[in-house]
Amino acid sequence: MGTEAETVCVTGASGFIGSWLIMRLLEKGYAVRATVRDPDNMKKVKHLLELPKASTHLTLWKADLSEEGSYDEAIQGCTGVFHVATPMDFESKDPENEVIKPTINGVLDIMRACAKSKTIRKIIFTSSAGTVDVEEKRKPVYDESCWSDLDFVQGIKMTGWMYFVSKTLAEQAAWKFAEDNNLDFISIIPTLVVGPFIMQSMPPSLLTALSLITGNEAHYGILKQGHYVHLDDLCMSHIFLYENPKAEGRYICNSDDANIHDLAQLLREKYPEYNVPDKFKDIDENLACVAFSSKKLTDLGFEFKYSLEDMFAGAVETCREKGLIPLSHKKQAVEECKENEVLPAS
Repeated sequence: MGTEAETVCVTGASGFIGSWLIMRLLEKGYAVRATVRDPDNMKKVKHLLELPKASTHLTLWKADLSEEGSYDEAIQGCTGVFHVATPMDFESKDPENEVIKPTINGVLDIMRACAKSKTIRKIIFTSSAGTVDVEEKRKPVYDESCWSDLDFVQGIKMTGWMYFVSKTLAEQAAWKFAEDNNLDFISIIPTLVVGPFIMQSMPPSLLTALSLITGNEAHYGILKQGHYVHLDDLCMSHIFLYENPKAEGRYICNSDDANIHDLAQLLREKYPEYNVPDKFKDIDENLACVAFSSKKLTDLGFEFKYSLEDMFAGAVETCREKGLIPLSHKKQAVEECKENEVLPAS
């Protein structure tokens, strides 16, 4: 259990996962050092400062994955680090320098800061399902022993390819550093993260998850044989593994497997006001089932609390409240959301 005396650092604090994780850590009594690129940008940090206990248990620290040594001060004196930050720009014109290199260099810089601090007892790294299952011929079941085929990824360059490459190389580099420097390192491998959120802009993972509603067809391939976890389950798994002395290695965090046809049916039934497609070009109607196994995590005692329907209900409701998706696909509602640059232009 966290106590007021226990201080942890969370990178990528203003983002989708980071901000919700901080909310849960504060609730459990941890003192949190939250790293962001610009602590003075109220648009990016206001939702953190408004969290319960933020005034007494939260401090903001300036740090950037592209600046060597910028995490040293925030990490010094902490007992744990939750490394959530990652560049996630699927539209990058220079993925090597804007996504891949900063991700790898950033995780190694944080690992070096942990080694120098002498106070860090455990590092929790938020990895990605993209490190596990991106390959030409998919397996029926994926577990923690699996790694993506980077030659295939870089050859095909599908939507999100630079993210899959960056997270895979970063996690592998982190494992080597942890072994060489005797650091207690855990990686959590979430599938597509869906749910309510407290950041103000559209989370990148929801651009994919809600693409059947927004009509962003470039993301349909990721949903073809999809795997999902609720944001709250993911954040609670981070804390669970940090607090569990028996935790070691990689842990897949996935609660639901659903292909694009299953998801489309769920969304059509729950949200008839949206024009969710029922046919998908070049996607077989009889897709084989592919599973992501969270057995290692649940065998340790972790329990998932949310269903696939819960995840999407929370995501859709929050996006509607923030004006990020229209309330329906009636013309006026759609035009208002195009002005917010959430829906693709016609």
